[in-house]
Amino acid sequence: MTFLVGKAVVDVKAGAPNNGLADDNVSRVKQLRVGRDVYPYVSAQAFRRWLRDSVPAQEPRSGVTRSGAGKNQQAHTEGRPDRYFDDDLFGYMVAKKGADAAKTCQRDTVFATGTLLSIAPRWPTQDFGTMSRGFKAGENPVIHGHELYSAELGADLALDLPRVGTFETGGSGLKIALTAEAAKEAAAQGASALTFRGSPALRLPLAERRRRASLLLRTLTSVRGGAKQSLHYGDRAPALLLLAPMKGGINPFTRIVGLRDSRIVVDARVLREELAVWRDELDGPIYLGWAPGFLGGQRDDIRVELGKEIEDGQLLIDHPRSLFNRLADEIEAGRRDSWFDDPTS
Repeated sequence: MTFLVGKAVVDVKAGAPNNGLADDNVSRVKQLRVGRDVYPYVSAQAFRRWLRDSVPAQEPRSGVTRSGAGKNQQAHTEGRPDRYFDDDLFGYMVAKKGADAAKTCQRDTVFATGTLLSIAPRWPTQDFGTMSRGFKAGENPVIHGHELYSAELGADLALDLPRVGTFETGGSGLKIALTAEAAKEAAAQGASALTFRGSPALRLPLAERRRRASLLLRTLTSVRGGAKQSLHYGDRAPALLLLAPMKGGINPFTRIVGLRDSRIVVDARVLREELAVWRDELDGPIYLGWAPGFLGGQRDDIRVELGKEIEDGQLLIDHPRSLFNRLADEIEAGRRDSWFDDPTS
C-alpha cells in the first residue's frame, strides 16, 4: 500500500486567485485570521477546479447534472469512475430518493488536497477601479474595489495509489462507488472483481490505472486557472512540489516549508530528520520539484546541505516538470507497479 504524500507551494505575486463574498462593492480575497494575523488562502475546491481545468482537452470529463430550485438545488457528476478520470480521483456523491434510490452512489476522494494557505501572515491590499467609458461629460464614474496580495501558499497532498481505478461495490457502512447497473457495465468493459480493504470491489486494468496516476502527476506541474486573470494573471503551477511514496497514509512532510526570521524557507533540518525517522515507511526516494528562482538561492543551498541524501538516492531534486514527468514515465512503463497494490489485495 503506497500513498504519494507531500506538499505543494504556489507563488502568488500581486494576485487575487480565489475570492470570497463581496463587501460594500469590494471583492474580498479569501482569508483566515489567527489572532491579529491574516493569512490569504485558496480553497481546496478552487485548487481542484484548477486541476480539472488543466487536464489535457482530449481527456473526457464527467458531465454535471443540476436539478431543483432555490435552497433545494442539487448538482452531481455522472458518478462513473470507470469512465472518467475526474470521478475516479476526485470523488463524487450522487444522492437519489424514491424510485431512483438504486442510482445512489458515492466515492471518497482518492486525491486529497489541503487548503492553499499563506505560509506567512500577509495583509491583502485594496485596489480600486473606475468605469466611465461612454459616460457623458460631468457624470461621476462608477467606482469598484478589490483586494490582492503577494504570498507563498502551501497545501498538503495525498494520493492513495491502490484506490486509483478501484471501486467499492458493497461493504458495511459505506456508500457504493458504482451502482449495480454501472458495475455490470464496468465488468463487461474489463474491470475485474476483488476484495479490497474488506469490501467487494471492481478494478480497472493496470495500464489504465497507471495512465490516470501519471496524468495527475503531469497535470500537477502545469496547473493554470484562478480568478481575476484579466487584472492579475500569474503562474498558478506549484513552484515547489514535494511527493514521497509512503507505505501508509501519514504525511510527515507538512512542515518542511516554514518561517525563519520572517523569511519563507525550505528547512533542510526538518526534511533530513523526517527522512531519517520515517525511512522504514518510505517506498522509494523523496521527489522534490523546485522551480529555479523560487525562494532565491535556497535550492542551491539545499543541494549542498542535503548532499549526502542526494548522493545516496534518497532525495531527488529537479524542476517540477522534469522530475514528475520522469516519475510519470516510470509509472506508465510499469516500474512502480508495487505502489498500486495493498499487501493483502
